[in-house]
Amino acid sequence: MAYQVYFENHLLADIDCTNVSSLKKKISQKHGVPCEDLYATVQGKNISDAYDLRTCDNVVRVFTRLVGGKGGFGSMLRAIGAQIEKTTNREACRDLSGRRLRDINEEKRLRKWLEGQEDREREAAERKQRKIEKLIAEPKIDVNLSPVYEKERQELPERVSAAVDAGWQAAGSSDGGVKRKMEEEKPKGKKKAKLWIDAELSDCSSLSEDEEDEVKSNTAQMVSTDSGNESDRTSDCSKV
Repeated sequence: MAYQVYFENHLLADIDCTNVSSLKKKISQKHGVPCEDLYATVQGKNISDAYDLRTCDNVVRVFTRLVGGKGGFGSMLRAIGAQIEKTTNREACRDLSGRRLRDINEEKRLRKWLEGQEDREREAAERKQRKIEKLIAEPKIDVNLSPVYEKERQELPERVSAAVDAGWQAAGSSDGGVKRKMEEEKPKGKKKAKLWIDAELSDCSSLSEDEEDEVKSNTAQMVSTDSGNESDRTSDCSKV
């Protein structure tokens, strides 16, 4: 057997067939694939079922058919293609050397920017120099104030301090008069009635120490006398 048989890129040994039809039948029996779904190729070209394998000294490859198609009618596919938005951005494409066009354009822009760096620095220095010269060339403004204004400006602090002092004095005199008037118009409230003990104690506050002792002793005697009278009244009531 001068030929070799590969099924789905796997070598099949011990297969001796006279034609492609018998080869398909053996593969169908071994792998469970229908003969209608198999096709054979030699050097990339399809061969018929009547192809004589005895005269073949090449590799015979057998593949299974794939179910598929274009997936729609021609008019439908054309309508969908018209709806797809076309783009003019080719940055992701590659040139003949395999480099992205995006990288090449970035290099060009960077090179151009570096070439203009010196010009930009020179222009910035010139703008700064012109600005300095303009500030130096500007005339200074001389302010000539009249002597009347100078005199009033010097006297203004003294006038302000005098006015503030006069205001404080007027405010103090008016507050004093209002307070006195309020005290005079304030009605005298009725004094709270005091007990005879409170009255005596208040009178004692203005006495001397000897007089205070005497008043306290008299008060104690009166309290003891009252308590004795109260006890006598209680005994009489109990007898009745």
